[in-house]
Amino acid sequence: MADQTTTTKAAEDAGGYWSANIRIITVCLIIWALVSFGFGILLRPMLAGIGVGGTDLGFWFAQQGSILVFLALIFFYAWRMNRLDSEFGVEED
Repeated sequence: MADQTTTTKAAEDAGGYWSANIRIITVCLIIWALVSFGFGILLRPMLAGIGVGGTDLGFWFAQQGSILVFLALIFFYAWRMNRLDSEFGVEED
């Protein structure tokens, strides 16, 4: 009976781990899409009046900002996954 309880708890932990992982990925993808497609393309005319480094903010997002946000998302994802791994006891040595 104890083996079945342990197996059920492990399955619940695995489900919770992957649910949290998918949630983190979804948030990162939404931020990435908003910054790269939204700010760089769709909202560019609205951001044209805001100056950044000698150019407008929409152009900056299209050329540099989306890349910097993407790099920040990579570091955030690695940091958050390390915390999630330790919460569920699956961290690497």
